[in-house]
Amino acid sequence: MVLTIFLFIGGLAALAVGAEAMVRGASRLALILGISPLVIGLTIVAFGTSSPEVAVSVQSALAGQADISIGNVIGSNVFNVFFILGVAAMIRPISIAEQLIRLDAPIMVGVSLLTYLLAAMDGFLSRLDGAILFGLLIAYIIFSLIKSRAETKEVQDEYSEEYAVKEPKNGKSIAKNLALVGAGLAMLALGSNWLVEASVTFAKALGVSELVIGLTIVAAGTSLPEVATSIIAALKGEGDISAGNVVGSNIFNLLGVLGIAALVAPESIAVSRQVLTFDLPVAVFAALVTLPVFFVDNNISRLEGLLFFIYFAAYNAYVVTRAMSSPMLGIFNAVLTAYVPLTFFLLLALALRHHMKQVAESKTK
Repeated sequence: MVLTIFLFIGGLAALAVGAEAMVRGASRLALILGISPLVIGLTIVAFGTSSPEVAVSVQSALAGQADISIGNVIGSNVFNVFFILGVAAMIRPISIAEQLIRLDAPIMVGVSLLTYLLAAMDGFLSRLDGAILFGLLIAYIIFSLIKSRAETKEVQDEYSEEYAVKEPKNGKSIAKNLALVGAGLAMLALGSNWLVEASVTFAKALGVSELVIGLTIVAAGTSLPEVATSIIAALKGEGDISAGNVVGSNIFNLLGVLGIAALVAPESIAVSRQVLTFDLPVAVFAALVTLPVFFVDNNISRLEGLLFFIYFAAYNAYVVTRAMSSPMLGIFNAVLTAYVPLTFFLLLALALRHHMKQVAESKTK
């Protein structure tokens, strides 16, 4: 077991280092090639922080461990919204960019619902489903690149300060950054292999399913790059970058990670009834709840951040309680059944009230 713990920690470390190396090298290459820092932030950085999820889910899919593959994605999306945005907002209220409210967050909701529908139709994510998801990812990237040209100078400057790196544009620099990307990819491959192997061993030793390990420990571990990026951005007062990173990563997790995993898996990825009836709906809810929160005053307050964190704690407590077949499971079901819809509709009512107030103010002007 000690060896397995070291393997798990080593896997996490390799994933974190590999993701950082790949993002750094790819970002610098993009700058050398004349790509704007805003585009880098919207694509390479946001999606690059999801590279551990890609590595782990693909490795799991190839090994026929579907529960780890899909549990990793669902757990990461729940973790990103409820834990990362919750903690970041509690540190400092997060201001939300207009594009995120009107475009990217609704896209995240739509992609979450689409993934649920594809999985619910037959209980599998087939290669065709993977092709649909991955095709939509390509369309989203192209759309983001086109949309970025219309961003204000203020937004462009913010991303430039965050991501621009002064580096000579010569062959040596290009070769160095290509090597950095290559080393990062190698570390991701190694780390994912170690992490999946250790996770399977943990599941057997603890007597729980691979799904539980994927939804909790693996999901939190592969989300470490998002944690670092978002918390640092929140501390620096760059809340829109923090929120944008989470939304972008969640979109990439569903379209890219699941899409690629479904494409490379020897057989279709089986989605268990447990995932379809609870875990995937929670991921859809995590996406949905951002809309009223983002819409009210265009920010996430400390109180809303605390609410998100409570959601995260409740979900993980439920997953663990369910895995242990605890007698408390019935109480958890009753509390969550009442609490979750109540808070969502409360947030929705606040958003509608805010909208009506804005409409009334505009009419009086």
